[in-house]
Amino acid sequence: MILRGSPYAWYALLFVLAGGLAALAFFRKSFVQRLREKRGSDWPTTCAVIDIVRISEEYGSRGEIIGYLCTLTYFYRYPELQSGEYCRSFPANQKPGAEAWAASYKGVPITIYVDPQDPTRSVLQIDEI
Repeated sequence: MILRGSPYAWYALLFVLAGGLAALAFFRKSFVQRLREKRGSDWPTTCAVIDIVRISEEYGSRGEIIGYLCTLTYFYRYPELQSGEYCRSFPANQKPGAEAWAASYKGVPITIYVDPQDPTRSVLQIDEI
């Protein structure tokens, strides 16, 4: 329990704030991804292929690994060659799962939704694969 006037109260407050910011950074990308998927579901579709998969480490405020970000990069023609990305975060204790998930999509043909007003914008709905 934190007591008023305790010299450790500020440290505890900073620790809680740092944890909250780390959680926000970790889940922000998945929230934005879901929002984009919802918005693009009525756009026209086209075929694409996932050509590049990569995994990067995500770090917390103290430099510790808090998770892994898997990025799938796909290419499509609408009407010119374009590219798009799909990202998914994994907790720090799931590195083998992140690697297996990313590798399972390499070279996979997919259907994507393309913004008719701006063909450089597209959405991959991973639950449709």
